[in-house]
Amino acid sequence: MSFSDLSLDASLLRALTEAGYSEPTPIQAQAIPAALEGHDLIASAQTGTGKTAAFMLPALQRFAVASGDRRRAPRVLVLTPTRELAAQVMDAAHKYGRFLRFTTVSLLGGMPYGPQLRALGGPLDLVVATPGRLIDHLDRDRIDLSKIEVLVLDEADRMLDLGFKEDVERIAEATPAGRQTLLFTATLDGAMARLAAELTRDAVRIAIEPTQTEQLNIEQRLHVADDLAHKHRLLDHLLNDETMDRAIIFSATKRDADALAERLRDAGLPAAALHGDMHQTLRSRTLARLRDGRVRLLVATDVAARGIDVQGITHVINFDLPKAAEDYVHRIGRTGRAGRSGIAISLASYADVRQLERIERYTGKSIEEHVIEGLEPSRPLRRGRPGGGSGRGRGGPRREGGGRGYGAPREGYRSSAPRGDRPAGERRSEGEARPAAPWRPREDDAARAPREHTARPFAHRDDAARRRRSEGERRHDGAPRRYRED
Repeated sequence: MSFSDLSLDASLLRALTEAGYSEPTPIQAQAIPAALEGHDLIASAQTGTGKTAAFMLPALQRFAVASGDRRRAPRVLVLTPTRELAAQVMDAAHKYGRFLRFTTVSLLGGMPYGPQLRALGGPLDLVVATPGRLIDHLDRDRIDLSKIEVLVLDEADRMLDLGFKEDVERIAEATPAGRQTLLFTATLDGAMARLAAELTRDAVRIAIEPTQTEQLNIEQRLHVADDLAHKHRLLDHLLNDETMDRAIIFSATKRDADALAERLRDAGLPAAALHGDMHQTLRSRTLARLRDGRVRLLVATDVAARGIDVQGITHVINFDLPKAAEDYVHRIGRTGRAGRSGIAISLASYADVRQLERIERYTGKSIEEHVIEGLEPSRPLRRGRPGGGSGRGRGGPRREGGGRGYGAPREGYRSSAPRGDRPAGERRSEGEARPAAPWRPREDDAARAPREHTARPFAHRDDAARRRRSEGERRHDGAPRRYRED
């Protein structure tokens, strides 16, 4: 099947051809015809499946066949959980609609109001928004959603995770009852299933199973750590890999991301943190530095990493395993893009065995265990066989030797932060900063007589050079902190 078989307008086909796309992905082949026929959709698909085009192309088709009348009220509304994902959706709209005449605006929390207000004052066709900022504009009567023809919820499950359920329901109530709703989610159970049933009518259900989206060009590895100090020594060794160009390191909490990024920078490594407490200006600057190579190690949380599309990510390292199995697929999907190969490495402790089994059942594939000479775990990690799949993860760990690359620090840090990407307890006020956990050597590390490994130690540099950090890579303790990405 080719895109020309999907009854898309010639202008869209031309844009797809110039972008190098000829055949639709499975989610596109199923979703686009149903959406063009006017059906509501409930689509379950993972990242990297091409779901953005699956809803954007049918939406742009409406502009291609429109009469050309300019209206102030928007016709298409796309809701996303994060600003980064919204930026990716906007890029897709401009890429696929480059030969169409339509106007867009992104309404994102953390961004200045001025440009948004100016855009809302003129003709408008497509709105891409995060729920919190859109509610803000709705409450002040700055936007009219009464003419919305298509409502898209991208990564709806993540919006629920972030506490946006009531906001999404309010936004849906402000749109016409006869609208078309296109809902995309990685999971469809419990609260997500109830919300989908509430927002859609006689929806066509599409499910692209994880086995269909398995990225065969991503090598998945597992390293077992006895404790936090052991996990840090494993990370130190892994960062010596000379094949590592750019890597995303996932941590469980915002505080851990800050502390780990600071530890790497103190060792002279080009590292930066990315999480939801950072001001949008700093987040955008950090991503720009990652794209141009000034930052090569990005320490991120799950929420902040949603929607990141940076070419050249060679490695993904799960310093902490994700809480939800589907987040594992989202994480490793940051590498191995555009036909390139990638490596996804997970560091797991004995307490993570159940979560590791859930991930393997979800993906249907076991993750092969590797052992680094001199950094062996004290005992094996016993886990059950995943449902289906293959791999040599049960046949004993693969042993590795040393390597050369960035070089890495040799000491760990301890963080007392609660697990999870959102702060524990009550919300803080808008300007209240969360102090980052300081990095300090553990007093009992020396007594543990840590294992030696064969990785090349980090080349010595003078103190001034090691302390140089670009302004964009520092932690801005005075920047506004947000409870959620709105």
